[in-house]
Amino acid sequence: MKVKNWMVKELVTISPESSIEEAIQLMKVHAIRHLPVVKEGQMVGFITESDIRQFLFPAMVSKMNIGDVMIKDPITISPDDSVEEAARIIYRHKIGGLPVVTNEGNLVGIITVTDLLAAFVELMGLLRQSSRIDVIPATKEGSFEEIVQIIRSFGVEIISIGMDTQPPFEKVHYIRLETCDLRPIVSALEEAGHRVISVLE
Repeated sequence: MKVKNWMVKELVTISPESSIEEAIQLMKVHAIRHLPVVKEGQMVGFITESDIRQFLFPAMVSKMNIGDVMIKDPITISPDDSVEEAARIIYRHKIGGLPVVTNEGNLVGIITVTDLLAAFVELMGLLRQSSRIDVIPATKEGSFEEIVQIIRSFGVEIISIGMDTQPPFEKVHYIRLETCDLRPIVSALEEAGHRVISVLE
């Protein structure tokens, strides 16, 4: 999934000459926490609610504008990058959103933690009616591929697959399927030597 499919494209922006009070009002009216700072059509900075919060003393608000408090070299991402990469950047830098900028430097969107959450909910199929099987594969080559083949042999759609490691270093695959009768699938998996540890219908 690419950033361009999940980013907010209708942007609210502010100029570097604007006041801090203007930024506060824009954020309130549009229920947002991030503002790209744009001058003559080009992004020159980025301002967040937490940045502004540091300057909410009356004496400072009256003397400073957005250009004084904005992030002047913000971290950005390309519209063709993956949402996984956006999530890694946001997590690594502990930030709430990323301006989306083309290779030519044009601001085309913004992607936030909320947008990423929506993308991952869609990816995992969490809002769809579904069933789930948690399986520890047999210790033989091609085990995971065999699990997928067994499930598909019942004509069932696989919505998503997750994986975790449990002590003692056993890989557990969380397989979300379209709603179906799981009993014959569980039997087939166990007959092939795989261990089904949980079933959710």
